[in-house]
Amino acid sequence: MDQSWPVRVVVGENDIRKVSFQERPNSLEELISELKKRLNLQYDFMLHYEDPEFNNAFCNVSDLTELPTRPTLKIVSLENVTVTLSSVSPLSSACDWSTASSSDTEILPHNTETSRDPWPSTFEVPYFSVDIEYRLRQGNLIYMRDGTRMSVSRDMKHDILQKLAEEMYKYSAYPQDEHFCIVAEALISKHPCLKEPGSTRACNGWKNSLKFKMGNLRAKLRQCGMVDVSVNGNKKTRQNPGGEPPAKNLKRPRRSETNFLPNFPLGEDGLTLESSRQNLENEMKKRSPNLLYVNRLMSQTFSLRRKEIVEEQPSVKQMLERWPALFRKQQVFAEFTRVASRDLEQDFFESLDRHTPRFLEIFKAKKGIIGNTLSEILVQVENRTNDVIAKRTAVLRCLSVFLGDDGREFYQVCFDSDSMADFSHVPVGILTVIPEVSEQPRPSALHLEPSSIGIILEGTVVMDDIESHDQATHAGLTALKQGAAGPCR
Repeated sequence: MDQSWPVRVVVGENDIRKVSFQERPNSLEELISELKKRLNLQYDFMLHYEDPEFNNAFCNVSDLTELPTRPTLKIVSLENVTVTLSSVSPLSSACDWSTASSSDTEILPHNTETSRDPWPSTFEVPYFSVDIEYRLRQGNLIYMRDGTRMSVSRDMKHDILQKLAEEMYKYSAYPQDEHFCIVAEALISKHPCLKEPGSTRACNGWKNSLKFKMGNLRAKLRQCGMVDVSVNGNKKTRQNPGGEPPAKNLKRPRRSETNFLPNFPLGEDGLTLESSRQNLENEMKKRSPNLLYVNRLMSQTFSLRRKEIVEEQPSVKQMLERWPALFRKQQVFAEFTRVASRDLEQDFFESLDRHTPRFLEIFKAKKGIIGNTLSEILVQVENRTNDVIAKRTAVLRCLSVFLGDDGREFYQVCFDSDSMADFSHVPVGILTVIPEVSEQPRPSALHLEPSSIGIILEGTVVMDDIESHDQATHAGLTALKQGAAGPCR
């Protein structure tokens, strides 16, 4: 008699799979562990199931005896699930977060109400006041009829620039030159009557005026106390002759950062956020910290953490003491999403997998000393045709060799018995710990089955829970890019 147990698993919106077990697992933990292996999932998750008693509505799986004969399970990642403020007090540690019902949890973005979105692919010119819209509409009709450009009054130009500057501030307090070009070109494209005669792009004057208006807007916001611009407020001016030179230590978001210094959430201040940080630190001291609680506190204290990183620029050691959760792999990627409003892990591996075949062709065609080194690396994965992780690892290792970088300091290797290994000279690197029975490590060895993998920042091993080399390389570079510590920012 067939004793198999078929399960329908909803991994994502367009990813629904069938998994068959020889027999029903003995516990929920065993089921989750087996699904991780079968589905190759690299993150922690909880399970929901369709309950036939409630018209197949999803409920939390707390006991396998609740599941029907052929259940439909839904995977809910714990990286993005946070507990709402109204469900449980953050100061209550006695509450069992792991058994919270689906009504107590919701998928929330990492951003706060003061966060920004990435710069849009197409900038939409906002609507102006009623009288200005009417005058622009009439001017566009005249321009289409006989090509006559509109004469813009001073107050009309002021209102147009003010509205555009406010719209740009939604995306960045410090737009780049290309952003001003995009906005100016979008303006004359929507309202061709505003084109400027004698200008190479017909909008250079609007672009320059926008830069001045954006500076004026930042000055007004600085007086109001907006932290993302007030951090640059103590500059040398006629009213402040003792300040720093205007161009010294100017703190601006980098190209990928949308929320590099957000304001505190509404109703929060430094004291309340520091209390939440202490709760987070205490939770991380537990052997098995609750991921729901940790993720909620990390999102809640994001503004306090960024304030420390941008203004105080602490060392990695100081950040490790105050924010131990930040150095977990899941929180590294979650923090980048908070900073850049993008899922870097998904984008990175999708791009890497798309270009891997072409990379391998280039590496195999390389000759000379570099080609020999590349061949030594690629030969270790040539029999692993279906191993995606091995191919990613080889490509990432070969890239540094192909570009002429010496990766010996970045890729550190030691035996699992080397408890006194010194990495104080390593500013950033990946540590691969191999079993004692292995052969002496070679510079080009990939060590695809290590004992453990960790990340080194400023001579300190800050992470040691990485599953594979490609994850370690990506997590280490992400930690540097997002600014896990001031000097690394």
